[in-house]
Amino acid sequence: MAEKRDYYEVLGLQKGASAEEIKKAYRKLAKENHPDLHPGDKACEERFKEINEAYEILSDDDKRAKYDQFGHAAFDPSAGFGGGGFEGFGDFGDLGDIFSSFFGGGFGSARSNPNAPRRGDNLRASVNISFEEAAFGCKKEVTVGRVEKCADCKGTGCAPGTTPEVCPDCKGSGTVRTTQRTPFGMAQSTAPCSKCRGTGKIIHQPCKTCRGMGSVRRQHKISVTIPAGIDDGQAISLHGQGNGGVNGGPAGDLLVGVIVRPHARFERDGNSVLLMQDISYAQAALGAEIEVPTLDGNVKLTIPEGTQPGATFRMRGKGIPYLRGSGRG
Repeated sequence: MAEKRDYYEVLGLQKGASAEEIKKAYRKLAKENHPDLHPGDKACEERFKEINEAYEILSDDDKRAKYDQFGHAAFDPSAGFGGGGFEGFGDFGDLGDIFSSFFGGGFGSARSNPNAPRRGDNLRASVNISFEEAAFGCKKEVTVGRVEKCADCKGTGCAPGTTPEVCPDCKGSGTVRTTQRTPFGMAQSTAPCSKCRGTGKIIHQPCKTCRGMGSVRRQHKISVTIPAGIDDGQAISLHGQGNGGVNGGPAGDLLVGVIVRPHARFERDGNSVLLMQDISYAQAALGAEIEVPTLDGNVKLTIPEGTQPGATFRMRGKGIPYLRGSGRG
């Protein structure tokens, strides 16, 4: 398997890039490499996945902090950072886990109760739509790989008919506390239990379907309703369509970013549609009636005599529908 590229390198950024720079780079690269614009190009499809994966991490403050400190290992289930990869990119825990390992607890930790319900991670996808589809709305379909509870073991990770054993080392807490002598006296520290890998339980007969993970990743095709008036770079949130929760926690959301393809003639300015139309010198000097394209088809426009270069004509109600409200620009 090829070595993963640095996420900042994928987006063409320096490590100290701002959130706005990350978003801007993602939008630019996602547009350039969207599979809809390069049908059948497998290399482009892989680049698009890599770009989305990089943005998934770097656009989330918590995940970015973990990545900056530990690199790809922070999200590698085999690296021993805790959650075994259930929640999409893995689960390192929270900053409380890091501080408690050095200072003996007291900062609070998501790992204090391994059996507590936890919300699933959000997922991200994108759709590429035309200028007209953005103006009037449409329906699109996205395919996402969603982590969800294994149906065969019902999320326990155990083979049907078996149950897990409470870890004898941590008594089901998922953590162990050790005492060390330091130059400043005795100090206690808390760390994930190595015997159960912080889960609080030991599975002797793992489920064959999910291999003891309690979850599986399945591809889903999800219909997305694009509202009329949406703009390039905006996102639609689909509640509960993200990765499944842990221990009965709620599912995350699916965030669908919208990429609007440029139009050959039209440009958008808020809810107005701009059009540059050439006319002859005679039409400008003497006046004329011409046909101009709009989102609703060609309409007639009267050019008064003596029209100067750069003159602007406004056609009310022929712009973009307002996203929240009635009427058009």
